[in-house]
Amino acid sequence: MFKLRFRNPLTRMKLNRQLILLFLILVSPVFVLNLYANNQAESILKRHVTNAYMELNKQNHILINRDIDTVNRVMSTIIVNPNVQQLQAGAEDVYDRLKVYETADKLLPTFTMGTSGGDSIAYYLYVYDPLQKYSFAPQTSSKFRNGGVFFYSDLNKPSWADEAISRKGRGFLMIIDGIGTGRSQTLAYIRAVNSTISGKLIVGVLVASNMDKKIEQSLNSVSLPDNGEMFLTDYDNTILASTVHDSMGEKLDLPPSMVVGTKNENTTDDIYKDYIYVQHADYEIKQKLVYRISAASMLRQQSEVKHAIQLISVAYSLFAIIVMAYFWRSLLFPLQKLAGFARVYEPGRKVPTEVIDRNDEVGVLIHSVYNMARRLNVLIQEQYVLDIKQKEAQLQLLYQQINPHLLYNTLESIYWKSMLEGNSDSAEMIKELSKLMRISLSRGRELITLQEELEHATAYTLLQQKRYEYEFQVRWETDEEALTSLIPKISLQPLIENAIIHGVRNMGEDGAIVVRMLRQEDEVVVQVEDNGYKPIDHEALNRMIREPRLEDRSGYGVHNVHERIQLHFGEVYGIHYSMPQSGGTLVTIHLPFRPKEEKPNAADAG
Repeated sequence: MFKLRFRNPLTRMKLNRQLILLFLILVSPVFVLNLYANNQAESILKRHVTNAYMELNKQNHILINRDIDTVNRVMSTIIVNPNVQQLQAGAEDVYDRLKVYETADKLLPTFTMGTSGGDSIAYYLYVYDPLQKYSFAPQTSSKFRNGGVFFYSDLNKPSWADEAISRKGRGFLMIIDGIGTGRSQTLAYIRAVNSTISGKLIVGVLVASNMDKKIEQSLNSVSLPDNGEMFLTDYDNTILASTVHDSMGEKLDLPPSMVVGTKNENTTDDIYKDYIYVQHADYEIKQKLVYRISAASMLRQQSEVKHAIQLISVAYSLFAIIVMAYFWRSLLFPLQKLAGFARVYEPGRKVPTEVIDRNDEVGVLIHSVYNMARRLNVLIQEQYVLDIKQKEAQLQLLYQQINPHLLYNTLESIYWKSMLEGNSDSAEMIKELSKLMRISLSRGRELITLQEELEHATAYTLLQQKRYEYEFQVRWETDEEALTSLIPKISLQPLIENAIIHGVRNMGEDGAIVVRMLRQEDEVVVQVEDNGYKPIDHEALNRMIREPRLEDRSGYGVHNVHERIQLHFGEVYGIHYSMPQSGGTLVTIHLPFRPKEEKPNAADAG
């Protein structure tokens, strides 16, 4: 049966021409969606941003009420004070009344609280004295800035005293004449002082001045865009405190929907005269916190986000609905298949051998990626073999360098011992030397146990002690469990040698070397510590052993040990120099805990 085959004409086009066609299809609907977005996004953004400021307003009002509550608690402390309560009783003796007055007058300034701008909240106690038993006390004046005790009778009663008494101990905010502030007006928190003996008796009225400064401090902690304004008002819209200078006592112009406060706690918003108003009203305390923000500035700051959302929605919706089905077989399906291969590909993984029967850029790309993966497999295999050979060569070279270096140092020790004492101890030193040579050869093994390394280091140390006539002390602290772990052979000898030569050689019996071998979970820590008195730059030593080794630079033996440890166990292990608390030098070797009987598996070998 004859089968009609249809070849996608887009596969004959270059990819750039396909993208041009895609662009022409996308461009016309974009204008329609942009028009819709411009009409709807403004109101959506305005609502979302306003909701955020409504929540901020509510939390800000809660913080202000907490500040007021703090002042109220201080007042409660003052009210229950015995000296304050005694003022109402009025002792018969003038001296006793004077003493009570003096004590209370000194008490109130101790509760003064500072605010920003140098002002402070001061407490003033107005005691009701109808019989004028305290006529000797001074009258209230602006000079009493830190608070104090004053007395009033029915003839000179403050205008706000009756309202405070009528509230029966509940405090309230009120704008009054600026007592003790140096200003014409101040926002005060006022509360009646009842007798603790008889609740029907009134001691007087307690006033906290400069509350407007305290509230302004809380308001200034909130940042609104383009210098947005904040107002704390009463239910008559009289400004009690605000971020606008010299506005206290004025009437705030609010949207009609906010002029009358609600009869419960509520947060509302409105747009009025090019401003966004956000209000939180609390009916219980008859207060409102109002934010006034420029609507144009807020929306201007959100314009970039609005445009970005529009562009993203247009691109994704049109691409998914209109173009996806048409270009699936010619463009997306091959690219998805190629992306799937790239996502799961690992070096050495088999590469598909299918024939790519297309001549456009997608076909060239698929063919190139497959060929690149094949070449990468070959290169990685070659590099892997080369790395193994290179590490083997480096290890062999390092071990070839060790024996002449050790032999030279040991023979030099025997030479000096023979020169100083004759040949009396030569036999014993040669015995220790034979032990050194036996462990150094280790039957061709590159890794030996810490137990064997400990014997090697002990033999070397005995030789050095005989050379210096046992002038320095050596202490060995070993963990039996750690002694079964493997270490590159001849690792401790260069460290002990440095501790002797650069540390304790000239210290006599005061010199001490401590060698520790400890197991810490999956690691083994080997430490060589000396109490040498010479100043050592430990950071310079750490840099030296981690930099490429130069032929003419000192520190050959330690650098050799550090390189061998990293070649065997990885770059996270090696040698580190530091200074112990008692002074001297502490050399620490970090090794993985690897017992002698442990055999590497195939994965580790690879």
